[in-house]
Amino acid sequence: QLQLVESGGGLVQPGGSLRLSCAASGFTLDYYDIGWFRQAPGKDREGVSCISSSGGSTNYADSVKGRFTISRANAKNTVYLQMNSLKPADTAVYSCAASKNVQAMCVTYEYEYWGQGTQVTVST
Repeated sequence: QLQLVESGGGLVQPGGSLRLSCAASGFTLDYYDIGWFRQAPGKDREGVSCISSSGGSTNYADSVKGRFTISRANAKNTVYLQMNSLKPADTAVYSCAASKNVQAMCVTYEYEYWGQGTQVTVST
């Protein structure tokens, strides 16, 4: 059974950092393009950061550029999202997704497999 499991979310103060992990089971991430998405209450899901299967291409939403970094550790079958200088506006449920041969990075419908998500709350 193909499964993605996110971890690393939590409550953090503004300006703080978190590292999210997306671990795969039942399949190898090596050949999959991976994306991190988030959805805040009352808002549509948006692409945050995405990475190609080779790791050679990455994509970031304008709102997180310079603060978030996506990386992949294929040997651990895991993709990470390092989030620094967090803001209250970053509060959302963060989910990772995977698919092969994505044509448009960070476009929701391009991704086939989804995790359940992890809550990130940035607040004092």
